[in-house]
Amino acid sequence: MRKLLSFTLALMASTGFAHAAEVAPTGVKNIVIVPGAFVDGSGWHVVHDILIHKGYSVNIVQPRIDTLLNDAEAVNRQLRKEDGPTLLVGSDYGGAVISQAGNRDKVKGLVYVAAVAPTVGESTLQLVESMPEPSNDLQPSWDGYIYVKEKQFGADFGGDLTTNRTNFLAVSQVPGTVGALRAMTETAAWRNKPSWAVVATEDRVYSPELQRSMYQRAGSKVTEIKGSHLVYMSQPEQVAQVIEDAAKSLK
Repeated sequence: MRKLLSFTLALMASTGFAHAAEVAPTGVKNIVIVPGAFVDGSGWHVVHDILIHKGYSVNIVQPRIDTLLNDAEAVNRQLRKEDGPTLLVGSDYGGAVISQAGNRDKVKGLVYVAAVAPTVGESTLQLVESMPEPSNDLQPSWDGYIYVKEKQFGADFGGDLTTNRTNFLAVSQVPGTVGALRAMTETAAWRNKPSWAVVATEDRVYSPELQRSMYQRAGSKVTEIKGSHLVYMSQPEQVAQVIEDAAKSLK
């Protein structure tokens, strides 16, 4: 029995368990991702899996997109659960949320992925409308929500994804309130925290030029990736690499 136990332990050490120890990440190990409007957190599934298999702890905070302050507080609730230094990642409207919530001491850096990076007094829609893209397919509802026209969803958000995938995203979209998307940011965490950013060069929702302008203002380390607004879905390996590089550089 002792010989069998010794053999089992040796086998474990030479395979998965040893490998897990070898890939333990350096730098910040906790990552919190905040999705944007219209597409829920499941779109980050592949990026999540890539990062957790490299030893990171990854959590997704799904914004309700009812008010910016409520969504920032949802991030703060998650931050209180994190056991140490944390990297915040935001896409789309999620960039406004991490800018608002990112000044906590536990937050060591920010990553914007085809996201807005507002300064104090700016809103998501204000920024997007300042440099519009060809897409103009947002439609308000009578009760104060904003949707994307289903027939245009695929071309606007995910031109580099398969049609069956974007068709499903169109009918399962998460609308945002006009109030949340028009809410002015009260804090710009990127002024006090190091930041990284992904410009989606084929984005038809947020102008790539707008992205470059915002990220230059924020002093972000910028990576340009050929991809749609949903670049984290179409190019998950490249997006995960940017996040990993950011995490490794922080303490």
